[in-house]
Amino acid sequence: MLQFLKYVLATFVGIILFVFLSFVIIGSIGAALSSEEKATISEKSVLKLDLNQPIREVGVDNPLSEFGLPFTGEETVVGLKDILDALKSAQNDDKIKGIYLKTEGPEAGWATLEEIRHQLLEFKKSKKFIVTYGESYSEKGYYIASVADKIYLNPAGGIEWNGLSAEYSFFKGTFDKLEIKPLVFRVGEFKSAIEMFSRQDMSEASKKQSIELIGAINNNFLKNISASRGVPVDQLKNLADSLAVENPKSALKYKFITHLGYQDELETALKKELKVDADKSISYVGVSKYLDGSNTPEKGDFNKRIGVLVAEGEITSGDGGDENIGSDKFVKELKEIRENDKIKAVVIRINSPGGSALASDVMWREIQITAKKKPVIASMSDVAASGGYYMAMGCDTIVAQPNTITGSIGIFGLIFNVTDFMNNKLGITFDGVGTSPHADWPTATREMTEFEKSMIQKSVNEGYETFTRKAAEGRKMSVEKLKSLAQGRVWSGVEAKQNGLVDVLGGVDDAIKIAAKAAKLNEGDYRVRYYPEKKRPLDEMIDKFLGSNEEKATNKALGDLAPYVKMYQKLMNMGGMQTRMPFELVIR
Repeated sequence: MLQFLKYVLATFVGIILFVFLSFVIIGSIGAALSSEEKATISEKSVLKLDLNQPIREVGVDNPLSEFGLPFTGEETVVGLKDILDALKSAQNDDKIKGIYLKTEGPEAGWATLEEIRHQLLEFKKSKKFIVTYGESYSEKGYYIASVADKIYLNPAGGIEWNGLSAEYSFFKGTFDKLEIKPLVFRVGEFKSAIEMFSRQDMSEASKKQSIELIGAINNNFLKNISASRGVPVDQLKNLADSLAVENPKSALKYKFITHLGYQDELETALKKELKVDADKSISYVGVSKYLDGSNTPEKGDFNKRIGVLVAEGEITSGDGGDENIGSDKFVKELKEIRENDKIKAVVIRINSPGGSALASDVMWREIQITAKKKPVIASMSDVAASGGYYMAMGCDTIVAQPNTITGSIGIFGLIFNVTDFMNNKLGITFDGVGTSPHADWPTATREMTEFEKSMIQKSVNEGYETFTRKAAEGRKMSVEKLKSLAQGRVWSGVEAKQNGLVDVLGGVDDAIKIAAKAAKLNEGDYRVRYYPEKKRPLDEMIDKFLGSNEEKATNKALGDLAPYVKMYQKLMNMGGMQTRMPFELVIR
């Protein structure tokens, strides 16, 4: 009886605590979401630009994160757009005296960093200072830090300066052990996306394009650092080859940094420059707070807009999600933009390695329809390859950063024969009936005949012909010339500009200006709107709650197998023909 009463009491207390926490959470949500009071920006403020986090095209406001309540998600996600907007506004804001950079190891692609770096250089025209402190700098981090007037490095820290590299994983050995047979159908010497399943190392064609790609990105990287630091490109190359930048003292010796020192020493120097008393704190303001408190009036006619439609992630059919591009959702958004008479031109902002060939073609068609009604400009971010390029080639003009990864014009199909795996490893066999010899085709549970395989290859060939024909029409070049640039090969933005796959080198702002000019809009006479619009904080909180719980449940149930199941799910999403990057590329 006492045990029963103990459980009843515990349950009662639990219910009370739950109700209490619910009221606290709801009250906090209401306060955070209903507050209309703008943040106050103090005089002698310093914009604190923290890039040591993942950077997406468009950020997510999450005012609940500061309360530390359950299920409110992580800190606010700062988007590239927010960073650029803050830098532009701060350049002419008398309250902002300079920028403090935190850029030890930014989690962003090279083109995203290029956009930020360019805007920082624009900010320097205001004659305001830019300073940075790091305990260490990756090469990506130093690419941004190199624009600063004062670069502090912790005396016990270091700089990564050994050249760029790209490493790929191969799973043929795994599939051999599991007795799973990947069946590969492709067109193009360089369409090496499937090499991770069929080889144990890179093919010569894959090595060739990879070397040339990272070489082009490295050349742009060195050229810009040379201009900022006053160190010749050849010397920068030699220092990387010889690993001469081995410690903070050598970094100072070779002019990579301006000061060896700790963060408190940097802040002491900043206080002197700002004329702030030594016992006072520096008024730092982050990007989100600054944008919230900035009083910069929006310029331009409300009835004249440039719509920027963001397409970020892998391409799939359906609605997609936050981390991929669903063709149905994209088509719906673009149709609404096309039918909105206030929007005079469109910029498609693409950051995608590709994906479903069918979904890519569906979106290409909608872009073509829109281009007949109003100007449509493509703006390439970190990567706009394969299916990402498929989208871009339907636009009037293509703009890319010098270090954008693009091209990869090719098609492949992938089917796994799991018969031996299921039979020999799991003891599962298959049998069935059909109304014709090929009723179960294509199939993963029996060996397909050569005729059946040839039919799949035929579809891949036809898909490639469609891709190259439409690309040639969009680029206004012969199919023969286009095919010489295709075959699945990837190019840097610089190379793509040289061979005609890209029209202009620049960022999203350049694409917006080109769109405005095409729509005959004068500078300052229009407004820019991004689509889809930012999620409301409450929606984002719910999404994070549901998503994080689902992921935690999966990880708990599968344990060490979770990463392999995720890879399997990704492979299963490669249904149908794929216009996808030839490899999972991470340049570091």
